Amino acid sequence: MAADGIRVALVTGASAGIGTHTALGLARAGMRVIMVGRDPERIEAARRFVAGQMPTAEIDTALADFASLAAVRSLAADVLTRHDRLDVLVNNAGLISPRQAASADGYELTIAVNHLAPFLLTNLLLDRLKASAPARIVTVASQAHRGARLDPATMTRPTDWTPLSAYGRSKLANILFTRTLAQRLDPAVVTTCCLHPGVIATDIGNRAGSLAGLGWRLAKLFLPGPDKGAATSIFLATVADPKPFHGAYVIDKAVAQADVTARDDGLAEALWQESARLVGIDLMSRGWRS
Repeated sequence: MAADGIRVALVTGASAGIGTHTALGLARAGMRVIMVGRDPERIEAARRFVAGQMPTAEIDTALADFASLAAVRSLAADVLTRHDRLDVLVNNAGLISPRQAASADGYELTIAVNHLAPFLLTNLLLDRLKASAPARIVTVASQAHRGARLDPATMTRPTDWTPLSAYGRSKLANILFTRTLAQRLDPAVVTTCCLHPGVIATDIGNRAGSLAGLGWRLAKLFLPGPDKGAATSIFLATVADPKPFHGAYVIDKAVAQADVTARDDGLAEALWQESARLVGIDLMSRGWRS
């Protein structure tokens, strides 16, 4: 906890949908919440929404476009400067790109935003999380990982790109990242887990291509809202004993079995090594094995 006794949580992708409701849930749990988004107007509107629901909440905001690794580094530096504690990191930000595009660093956009950005952010904030022990890292994955295939050597320039295959690949990467990170962490110090939030009525599927996007917009009429989608993230960030969920893939607040590819330790390690190279992390200097 912080010097004033208040736990600090950071939620990425907090400007709308599940992220906003996750921030609200953590504020209701008594945490000081840092809400991260890329658009100043949208993140301020989200902050006002949370403040309207919880007038006594302590809410901070920060800006970062996860399509830029430099922006992720700036975000981490800003958080470390402004907050001497970090008890919870919720890697929630994500997208489905309607067309193949490159990030500011020249990587396929979906894998850059959904995997490389949280990989980098988590590593940059990890020492602060350890110093705030017991701390937690919660990453929003998806059942969309099932059937996905990932080659770390080609993931930033795939030849089989579609909006949904790119999204599934990035969600597979989220689970593999969680698996490998858990092997490197003492759960008494920092626990890490990932989750499927459910099929929720958010705007993320609107851009999944013309036909899939139309189907998503129609399906949204019958889906639960983002408050339900935030429930498992909030649970994992606040449950009294998170150790049973360390390294796990969680659905409806219970440990679930991910697809067989997501349980491949060799693939997970290869992804870790290539991700570190792509984002420019020196594994040895950070105490990780190379």
